[in-house]
Amino acid sequence: MGENPVRFGILACANIARKVARAIQLAPNSTLYAIASRSLEKAKQFATANGFPSTTKVYGSYEELLDDPGVDVLYMPLPTSLHVQWATLAAQKRKHILLEKPTALDVAELDKILEACEANGVQFMDGSMWLHHPRTSRMKELLADSTGEVSFIHSTSTVNEPPEFFDKDIRVNPGLDALGALGDLGWYCIGAALWAKDYQLPNAVTALPGVKQSSAGVILSCTAALQYDQHHKTVAIIHCSFFSHSSMDLAVVGKNASFHLNDFIIPFQEDSAFFDFTRLAKFAELHIGWNVKPEKVVVPNELPQEALMVQELARLVQGIRKAEHRPDTKWPEKSRKTQMVVDAVKKSIDLGCVPIYL
Repeated sequence: MGENPVRFGILACANIARKVARAIQLAPNSTLYAIASRSLEKAKQFATANGFPSTTKVYGSYEELLDDPGVDVLYMPLPTSLHVQWATLAAQKRKHILLEKPTALDVAELDKILEACEANGVQFMDGSMWLHHPRTSRMKELLADSTGEVSFIHSTSTVNEPPEFFDKDIRVNPGLDALGALGDLGWYCIGAALWAKDYQLPNAVTALPGVKQSSAGVILSCTAALQYDQHHKTVAIIHCSFFSHSSMDLAVVGKNASFHLNDFIIPFQEDSAFFDFTRLAKFAELHIGWNVKPEKVVVPNELPQEALMVQELARLVQGIRKAEHRPDTKWPEKSRKTQMVVDAVKKSIDLGCVPIYL
């Protein structure tokens, strides 16, 4: 562990917190300082079950964790409906924030969080861990150097949930996570499309027919088209669903090259990841094959992507703590643009799959 590590507190004992707690302990510049739940017994059970260090403080209320002056960063795996309340309070307490996605129920709520962060000089980052994997950086290099103008993006995030999921899980509870599959899974797909376009917003967003919703109106499966430029020179198709076999596909097609991967959110293995890259491909004589085969590009990594995310946030916090720089604005900007497109898809669905212009 590095000198003066950044101290993380975890606000809530959601299942995803197990993975991020592990990442905090793996990152060389951070330490797992505290955990809080709405009951002390639950917080103690969570800490014990997940092998937290004996030095980790355990609190039986969120307020106690917020008031602890030793906490530098709060990781918040709360239901989306609670984000604006607790993230705003955290920022006012001058705690830096790692917020699970979706960041809010809509961009108006997210703006309240980001305004509180800016007013109090704290760093904001959402939990899109795949952006921190070195494979993502390598793909961005190829996009810039070889692909040419991006013309088509295709991204999916799907999982086949069991029947009990639709009865009990918070992601289908309209009072907790009203965005359903769009917020839970579609956030990644929309984020990937924006990433491929250097976070340029699309001109129009249209949900496609065939949206599946619960009786309470929660989105369970949807597809949307993101159209770029005046003449729609680039189109992105995103699909998310709680009803399909697991998929995390991403394809980016440019004028001169394309790349494809089937695990862009969570790599098949932790210590390396790969993607298929094809450059200047054409059909062979008589169209009985291709002139080139895809190149398998393998990118190793020393830490899991979640730990790299924590490490990057801790690095930014250390810089702020030393008064070397102000919070990095690129992370809240990425979150806000992703939230804007999520909102547009939701609005299109609500209005009967009409185009929403941004």
